[in-house]
Amino acid sequence: MTRRIPFDAVADRPADVTVSEPTDIARGFMPYERYSVVLPDSEGRETRQRRDLLRAGRVVAVLTVDLDQDRIVLIRQFRLSGHIATGRGDMVEIVAGRVDRGESPRDAAIRECREEIGVAPSRIVELFSVLSTPGLTEEYVTFFLGTVDSSKVVARGGLDGEGEDTLPFVVSVDDALAALDRGSVANALLVNALQWLALHRAGLRDYITAA
Repeated sequence: MTRRIPFDAVADRPADVTVSEPTDIARGFMPYERYSVVLPDSEGRETRQRRDLLRAGRVVAVLTVDLDQDRIVLIRQFRLSGHIATGRGDMVEIVAGRVDRGESPRDAAIRECREEIGVAPSRIVELFSVLSTPGLTEEYVTFFLGTVDSSKVVARGGLDGEGEDTLPFVVSVDDALAALDRGSVANALLVNALQWLALHRAGLRDYITAA
């Protein structure tokens, strides 16, 4: 018989830890910092560790859906990491970007939609948040569901001043989920969003009308 685990046991919780002030390793597009960490081991003794962290901050990701047409808006964008890791750097993604200082995640999500696909959502609702790669960065991504008119999506998006070049395109929800099932896409934010969509497809209008 499988022993049932209490619900609250499957949850992140505060750690009994002492963390030093950071030391700069490098400063590029994002700061790269080093920390000293003191943790108790299973015997209660102190263990000292060194941890390096890429400081990426808050990010938003938006699953943009045309409910009337049963379609979603995706973008193509070159990613050096994809090129190096898999040889497929022309990656399929959803709208995403960093939250500016003083900006709310919701406002950032709307702004990123305007910048990357040329149209703002008519309705938008927050879904969930994740740490994208907690072994490397404290990047914290908040996902949104946004409704758009896919006929108004532009042919090319992105901000010239930031070196962005995004190519929006529209696909049916069926085709997007089939690509997920085939393993045709590797961008983690897109995969997270499509998995959520697969679970909640039947109730999309309820999510939007409840917002």
